[in-house]
Parts: sequence; structure tokens; C-alpha cells
Amino acid sequence: MKFEDLGLSDDILKALSRKGYTKPSPIQKEAIPAVLKGRDIMAAAQTGTGKTAGFTLPILEILRKGQPAKAKQVRTLIVTPTRELAAQIQESVEAYGKHLDLTSIVVFGGVKINPQIKRLHRGADILVATPGRLLDLHQQKAVKFDDLEILVLDEADRMLDMGFIHDIRKIIYHLPSQRQNLLFSATFSNEIRKLAKSLVNDPVEISVSTRNTTADTVKQWICPVDKKQKPELLAHLIHDNQWEQVLVFSRTKHGADRLTRQLEKNQITAVAIHGNKSQGARTKALAGFKKNNVRVLVATDIAARGLDINQLPQVVNFDLPNVPEDYVHRIGRTGRAGQVGQAVSLVSADEIKQLRDIERLIGRLLERKIIDGFEPDHDVPESSLQPQKTARKPGGGNSQPNKKTNYRNRNNTNKNNKKRGGGQNTQGKKKATGTKSGSRQN
Repeated sequence: MKFEDLGLSDDILKALSRKGYTKPSPIQKEAIPAVLKGRDIMAAAQTGTGKTAGFTLPILEILRKGQPAKAKQVRTLIVTPTRELAAQIQESVEAYGKHLDLTSIVVFGGVKINPQIKRLHRGADILVATPGRLLDLHQQKAVKFDDLEILVLDEADRMLDMGFIHDIRKIIYHLPSQRQNLLFSATFSNEIRKLAKSLVNDPVEISVSTRNTTADTVKQWICPVDKKQKPELLAHLIHDNQWEQVLVFSRTKHGADRLTRQLEKNQITAVAIHGNKSQGARTKALAGFKKNNVRVLVATDIAARGLDINQLPQVVNFDLPNVPEDYVHRIGRTGRAGQVGQAVSLVSADEIKQLRDIERLIGRLLERKIIDGFEPDHDVPESSLQPQKTARKPGGGNSQPNKKTNYRNRNNTNKNNKKRGGGQNTQGKKKATGTKSGSRQN
């Protein structure tokens, strides 16, 4: 099948040809005809399968036949969780709609709002937005949705993870009930499916790959290593294998900054992007990485959403993610559109739980390679695809005493002592107990 067979206009086909695209991907084959028929969509496709074109192409085809947007009005609204992803979608809209007389605007936080208000005054056929900034603009009456025809929620799973669910509901409240709804996501958890089915009407469900699978074009392996040796091992791998363009994932923002400094000390150009960076700094960092002016881009999971780098050869997990689904998103940055890629994870002994969760999610044990000179003092335990079984003491006993029974016995003893007049003073000092609390990090 070719794009010509999907009912797209010559102007859109011309734009696709200029980018070298002739055959649609599996998600595009199924999504484009359904959207053109006016159906609501729930589409699950892993990162790198062309899902952005899966909704932008048919939307452009639909909008080109209608009336231009009026002042402050929007005909199509695309909501996405991050600034980088919003900018990437806008680039796709501009590229595929190059020969069409349509207007598109992208808005997100981290930059001044007044220029966005000014552009929206003329209206837009397509508005790409992050939730927070979109609500700010609507509150200031800079944008209206009376003429809205199509709503797209992209990366719905990440929006839920980032706590945008309440913002999404507020946005939905302000939209006209008669509209076409398209939900695209790399993965669909049960929570997302529940939410989606409350928003869409008789949707066409599309899934071009097993949920939470990784692309066959990505070679995956892990390096067992002690945590303190990770920075030196990463520098060694980059130098020894002559890697020229490497996307490295860090679990935390401070860890990303620290790793960047350590790589620079090893004569490796590196830059970090994360939520604490300004939009200007993030844009500059990404541009330098795409142009090969920077060898290593260190990113957190949230900041990396929307990164689209052609033929990215290397992805490195400096830290394993706490959420196993994020592993799929991370390595989905390489091996795109049939290209071969490589994903390497530096794993220390204290990350065995994350490793086991990832391997069970993707349904395979990852190959292990110990690098000479970086043999770990603390071995990474062997993993298994089978769930861990809790060991029990012989005879079915529990090594821990029954706390409820002991507490009840102590109370009975105290009551008996009081009756005899020899009870202990129960108003004495209580022993302080501490509780552990985890910290949430991006």
C-alpha cells in the first residue's frame, strides 16, 4: 500500500514525497482511513511507529476542505504533555501542510504568553498545546472553542503519569460536545482505557503492536557495574566504541547535571535537558545535539518526550527507570522507521528490582556484558521472567511474631496488673518511631 491509496490530496502527497515517505506505517494504514471517515480513535502504537503522521495527515486532509478559522477560534486542538513534543508535532504539521492554505500555532509554558495571545487573535486551523498553558490562554479569553471540529490527546499515558488528568477534564468541559476525538498513545494502561472510553464515542481501537513491546530493530543489552563506576564506564564505552551521537537517560534532574559535568571532564561534549532548564536552553541543547555539535544529550524521562532525532544510533540508560513502561519509551528513540539502533543499560546491584520488572514487561531476559576493567564488586543477581515467590519457614510458620496477638496480650497483662494495683505507669514516655518516606523525582 502507498500513501496515494489512502485518500490524501496531491498537495499532501507532494509534501510526503519531499520528505522521502512513500509507504505508510502500520499505524498510519489503519488510522488515516478511520479518521477520514469521521470516526473516533483509540490508537496504541509504540514510539517511533509514525503515530504523529497517523493523525496529522488525515486532519490536514479534513481541514483543507472547510472554512478558515475565525478570530480566536480553533478548528483542531492537539493536546500533548511536554513542550518538546508540542514543538515536534508543530514541525510535522508545518511540513505535511506545506502546500496547504492552513494556519497552525503551538503554545506551551516557559515562554512569554503575550506573543501567543497576539497570534491566537487571528485564529488557527490547528492549535498544538500543553495543558497548563492552554488553560491560561482560555482563562484570559485568548482562545475559543465554539468552532472546534477535532480533539487530539497525544501521549495520553504520560499526561496521566504527569498529573494532567484534572487539566484534561477542565479542557474537555469547555469544548463542544459534537466533535471528533482521537487518542494516540505509546501505551494504554487500564486507567487510560477507562478514561478514554468515557471521552470517545464508539471508537475504533487500533493496536499495531503488543502493548509494552520493544522494536525488533533495537539491540538491547546491559552492563553490570557498581554505581560509583557508572560515569567512567559510560565515558569508556563512548570513547572505545566511537559513539558520536548518544542519548543518555538519567532518573533525576540533578543526576543529569552531575553526569554532564563528569562527561565534560572526560573530553566528551555533553548537555542536559530537564524540567529545570528554560525553554530556550532546552531548544538550544536539542538543536546542538541534532547537528552533532554535542556528542551526548543527557535527559530525564519527561523532558525526552517528543524528541525525534533521525537515525539516532545509541540510547543509554544510565539509571534504570522506576516505571518499567518508561524503558519502552526510552529505547523507542532509536531503531525508528526500520533503522537499526542500540540500547545499553548500566545496571548496579541495587537496581535488580527495576531490571526484573522491565524484563517481565518486555517478555525477555536482556543479554549481560561485563566490561573489562569495570567488573562489579557487588554482583547483579540473576533475574527471571517468573514472579518472585516468598520463602516460608518449615511448617508454614512465620518468623515474625503475631503483632496483634502480642499487643492484645500486653493489654490483658496491664489490665490484670491494674486490678492488683501493681500496674506500670502507662503515661510514661513513649518510644519514638520513625517512618520512611520516599521522594518523587523526575
